Amino acid sequence: MPVPGLPGPGNLRLGKHVTLSESEDGAVLLDLRSGRYWQLNPTGVLVLRTLLDGGDEQHAAAAVAAHYPVDPDRARADVRALVTALRDARLVTVEGKE
Repeated sequence: MPVPGLPGPGNLRLGKHVTLSESEDGAVLLDLRSGRYWQLNPTGVLVLRTLLDGGDEQHAAAAVAAHYPVDPDRARADVRALVTALRDARLVTVEGKE
């Protein structure tokens, strides 16, 4: 069930002012307006990549649960928390919600 304000299929995007640089250790998001950056661990990258590639929060949580020994409910909560943090930092937008 979709949660209001969280991404549905295919509608999460990086902000126009944000760059993403991935490495084997995770990724860095750089806000070009402020010069601030955020580091994501490999799990965070998996979530973000799943959402940017058109998946919804359910797909992202399922991907986490498939790759790591985590309870599906915990994976869903972690996906919601990450998306909320990225939105609050204005690093991502959810089309139709912004």
